[in-house]
Amino acid sequence: MPLPQSLQHAHADLGDVTLHYVTAGQGPAVVLLHGWPQTWYMWRDVIPGLAARYKVIAPDLRGLGDSSRPADGYDKKTLAEDIWRLAHDVLHEQRLFVVGHDWGGPTAFALAAQHREAVRRVAIFDVPVPGDGTPIFFNNRWHHGLHWEADLPEALTADREEVYLGFFYRTWGARPDAISEEAQREYLRAYRQPGAMRAGFNFYRAMRQDVVDNEGFIAQGELQMPVLCFGGAHGRGRGMSAIESWRRVATDVRGGVVENCGHWIPEERPQWVVEQLLAFFGEDQV
Repeated sequence: MPLPQSLQHAHADLGDVTLHYVTAGQGPAVVLLHGWPQTWYMWRDVIPGLAARYKVIAPDLRGLGDSSRPADGYDKKTLAEDIWRLAHDVLHEQRLFVVGHDWGGPTAFALAAQHREAVRRVAIFDVPVPGDGTPIFFNNRWHHGLHWEADLPEALTADREEVYLGFFYRTWGARPDAISEEAQREYLRAYRQPGAMRAGFNFYRAMRQDVVDNEGFIAQGELQMPVLCFGGAHGRGRGMSAIESWRRVATDVRGGVVENCGHWIPEERPQWVVEQLLAFFGEDQV
């Protein structure tokens, strides 16, 4: 599906970081939060279907895509406040629907936990919550340990971004072409920019702080807004690990497993994702 002609690119200077973001459509605000190693572009086939009814806001997270790359601030609590400042202070949105994939999921959790009255509903694809009281977020993730190391992953992947990132694009979906060649080229353009790989690794290096922050959020009480969570059958859907994690931190969680799908659900089955989101958000008529 082609992107809407009304899609607008802009930059918001938030002081410590400048966020690149795109917007499309009119209506209640829906914020789409991407993961690693992707950018806002992962939502390209989801945006048109949502923009028919909603104002879609799809930022590049701090350090990634065409946003700026500060030296720090990669804990998800800070990332979530970036998104709040963009949506609330810059775009003047008072209430939000929030969608997250991969690292966008923990960012969505931190956003919802810090702004419980403003976040109407949360939708999550293929990611659990670090700090949910279990080690599930870290299970079977060999690359986490590598990414934690100071400077080593940067040295190993310099000028080899296509080799390293290409491995994830080819193997983490239900099929090798789950992410199109066009999308891979766009992601590689973004991650070859100076400092982009380091910023991505910093998302992982902040995980210990994320656990501490999330334990604090959970101690304040479970999320009360409805949560929709799906894991890919070849991804975090195995053992229901994603949805079971969210059930530990929120009271109203529905969803399940997406068959014939891996980690890249919004790119593997974009029209199905649109249908699920429209139905879920449509329940909230307030």
